[in-house]
Amino acid sequence: MLYIHGFASAGSTGTAIQMRNHLYPKGVQVVSPDVPVDPLEAISFLKDLLDKEQPDLIVATSMGALYAEQLKGKIRILVNPSFHMARLLTFRGLGRREFRNKRQDGATDFKVDKTMIHAFQQVEKESFKGITNEEKSLVWGLFGTQDKLVNCQSDFLKHYGKEQMQLFEGEHFLNDKVLSHTVMPQVETKLEIQNKSIQNSK
Repeated sequence: MLYIHGFASAGSTGTAIQMRNHLYPKGVQVVSPDVPVDPLEAISFLKDLLDKEQPDLIVATSMGALYAEQLKGKIRILVNPSFHMARLLTFRGLGRREFRNKRQDGATDFKVDKTMIHAFQQVEKESFKGITNEEKSLVWGLFGTQDKLVNCQSDFLKHYGKEQMQLFEGEHFLNDKVLSHTVMPQVETKLEIQNKSIQNSK
């Protein structure tokens, strides 16, 4: 399984650690890399990683879900997806931001500038392209009803439909309760579906 973290975060985020602790005893490896800060580098990095790791499932939160939506052909769970990062960052202002989690390269902060916002605009132009009926069936959106930071429910509904969407009591950032009661049951269900399809094809 591949986990893609959100903005200003890292592969060491507590969400990834909890997923790893939960799934490792069940024989599932969780790959959770530090995603490059530059959006164009990030999407290229993730596509290369996908080819290399061939995960059965992708789980992504916030900004990570913007990228994951474009990683076609895989089962994906998008949690509180942030499909409009360029607009969000323009509204919230430019400048230096601190990483919320420890990065492998030791970086503690990064810069949000017009170049980054332009790169997000380029990445976002590729969102929601080539969505076939088969592709729709692979993508699930989980949305917190108290998310005050991002609300992209209408975007998801327009392209993937209500049947692929689930609401949960929670905010933008996940806590232990949401992770254990909402996200992990979806993860386990999707992994079981994937395992059954693999067994049936043998």
